[in-house]
Amino acid sequence: FFPQKGSENVLSATCTTARYLSYYPRTFFRRRRQFVVRQKDDRKNIHRPKKMQAIQASNVALKSTFNGKSSQFKSSKKVVTSRKSTTTRAMFSNPAAPATLEGYGTCVFKGAVADKYLKEQGFNSSMLKDVSWPKDEKKAKAVAAALLNWATDNGAKQYSHWFQPMASAGVRHGNAGCLQMAMFDFDEDGVPYPSFSHENLLQGETDGFSYPNGGLRATHTAGGYLSLDPLSPIFIREDTMFIPSCFVSYDGDALDEKTPLHRATEAMSREGKRLLKLMGYNTEGDLINNIGLEQEIFLTTRSAFYNRPDLQLTGRTVMGKDAARGQEMSDHYMAPISRATSAFETMKQIQAECYKIGIPLKTRHREVAPNQYEFAPMFGNVINQVDQNLMVMQIIEEVASENGMAALLNEKPFAGINGSGKHNNWSIGTSDGVNLLNPKQLNKASGNAEIFPVVMAALVSAIDKHGDLMRLSIASPGNDFRLGAMEAPPAVMSTYLGPSLTEYLEDIKNGKMSEYSPEKKALSFGADNVPDITVPSEDRNRTSPFPYGGARFEFRAAGSTQNVSLINTCLDSMAAEAFKVVADRIEGGEKPLDIAADLLKQHEKCIFNGNGYDPNWPDDAVKRGVWRIDSGIDAIDQLDSPKNVAMFSSIGVFSEKELQARKSVLLTYYTGIVEMEALAMIDMINKHVIPAVTKSNVGNANKLNDGVKQISAALKKIHAEENETKQGQMARTLRLETMADVRQVCDDFEAKVPAENWTLATYDELLFLDTFPEGEMW
Repeated sequence: FFPQKGSENVLSATCTTARYLSYYPRTFFRRRRQFVVRQKDDRKNIHRPKKMQAIQASNVALKSTFNGKSSQFKSSKKVVTSRKSTTTRAMFSNPAAPATLEGYGTCVFKGAVADKYLKEQGFNSSMLKDVSWPKDEKKAKAVAAALLNWATDNGAKQYSHWFQPMASAGVRHGNAGCLQMAMFDFDEDGVPYPSFSHENLLQGETDGFSYPNGGLRATHTAGGYLSLDPLSPIFIREDTMFIPSCFVSYDGDALDEKTPLHRATEAMSREGKRLLKLMGYNTEGDLINNIGLEQEIFLTTRSAFYNRPDLQLTGRTVMGKDAARGQEMSDHYMAPISRATSAFETMKQIQAECYKIGIPLKTRHREVAPNQYEFAPMFGNVINQVDQNLMVMQIIEEVASENGMAALLNEKPFAGINGSGKHNNWSIGTSDGVNLLNPKQLNKASGNAEIFPVVMAALVSAIDKHGDLMRLSIASPGNDFRLGAMEAPPAVMSTYLGPSLTEYLEDIKNGKMSEYSPEKKALSFGADNVPDITVPSEDRNRTSPFPYGGARFEFRAAGSTQNVSLINTCLDSMAAEAFKVVADRIEGGEKPLDIAADLLKQHEKCIFNGNGYDPNWPDDAVKRGVWRIDSGIDAIDQLDSPKNVAMFSSIGVFSEKELQARKSVLLTYYTGIVEMEALAMIDMINKHVIPAVTKSNVGNANKLNDGVKQISAALKKIHAEENETKQGQMARTLRLETMADVRQVCDDFEAKVPAENWTLATYDELLFLDTFPEGEMW
């Protein structure tokens, strides 16, 4: 796809490899920045892979060819660390290209991009807004033909149905599955020609048994089938056209994360529209959730990452002495992103790649912990936003690697500092843009001020009744180390509504109806030259797992590695059931406000506007009767409880069989993650810690050998247990107790071993890009 020799259009921007020439000429040619020439290392057990040496040599050659002169670099200088001397090169004198909006959305098939190619087939892009188009063969053929022309023009020669297997977070690159197929066929003479039919577009097939399935598939009943998702637009990356798809078994059982989300969203829409109609508000089209996902990550040098087997294999450090400095000075949060490291260039390139495929990644900033950063997009359709977030995570990892960095998406890669989350901002809207959680918008559009308190009462009842589902939806392995740890809300499923809305609903409960129309507050800075501003009517509460923010709820406890489909499947299902309960009672003759008052009397106990980090709150919540499940394993065990089976099956989201299978997948996923961490710890103790302690003669290594034996014995017991819930509980104990104790022994020895003998990257080297030399420290 490179221009032919002599072509004037050398820097033509397409969706394939050549587009980097236009937007990132330096980044493309050097692939990863080489700031340090590694010096002789006398540690025999550390070697740079030959493949990496070849890549680096190639990069140097390409860089010389492209730049022409070595004057593009500042002079080298010697840097001495506690480990050894390294030679560094300062960053390029010219900064990286900015993350511009030029070409935004050119690699996603929607709007003006799709319109051009669909008009050639006698249609236009408005056809794609009607999600029934795949059911019309004529339209499907037209879309397939348009896609083939679009793909060809943009250098894409492959297509792939892109789907979301269960239990992918943290172990599967991109959290997605895809089989890439070449778009060609042969004519009578055996000559290949571009080909892509509507059959190719609409469905696909793969081996369902080879993905986590909880017993829904077997080797003799292995079929897995894919169907295009019309709510999520098709996009191009590199030379492949990706078709977002849903994945089910031969029997129609959901094998993925996306299919249940569709079912739940449709149930919420169906029951929500029914409720609104009963209250005199007839909306056109479907109701849909709009969500915004804040993605937190860590960045570290790839060279140090390669010298941490635990990070490479599990995504988190299973040992490591705290650095002398952490986040106690609050110096990293919202600080300027330094161009003296690769982090800034990495973040700009991530944004630019996302813009090409129509992902509105609007916010970027440093987060609380050292080397922690965040991206956040604009709000959008829940189906599309989940897809985009998975691609954002994939792009983050790939671009970081290209810039000599490693992106860590794990919820808790480092002990002693904040971990990473993915706040799930959730609202319900009509197809014409009315937000049901925005009282002013809703009152104006509906003309009925009673709807807002009825909707809020229904949602409060859902939170109180199904807090167990909310808790299990965030039971990612990494959240073991975050929830309730002053960085994420506790494992108590309450909601913050704020004093104003709480008082209003209290009036509704007591039969006093009025229109809720909160006014923004004027805020003075106390200086005449500084203009006043307006702020929301309610303050922020970062300690609540599900606070209301004036027009949305924010599920703050979501884990950073998670595919948030299950979270939103649970939220939508809960809302659907609550709307159904209210609608049924209205149809039974009750007045809407009487129903709202009754629901608030029964379920207001889950409203908590105080400090969720108060150590007394979890116990007080239990006394109130609010859901509190400290263990993620115990939460997952609730998935197929009679209450939840009845709820999910009644609205058509999950069958009992599907719930049992998904529970099995979640439990075995947790146990598998812990086993990988345990085995990584054993290897690191045997290959690194014990040799370093012995060589340095700083103590008796028997404690380490004992630790290895304890971990190995615990793993053996887990393998002997047949019950998956008990396996998970045993794995949790191994992880949070046994391994934590062994880690302390390792960390104590690390504090004593001289730096030149310690063969693992330390927290000092992993966490401080701004103060340590970048590049090949190893």
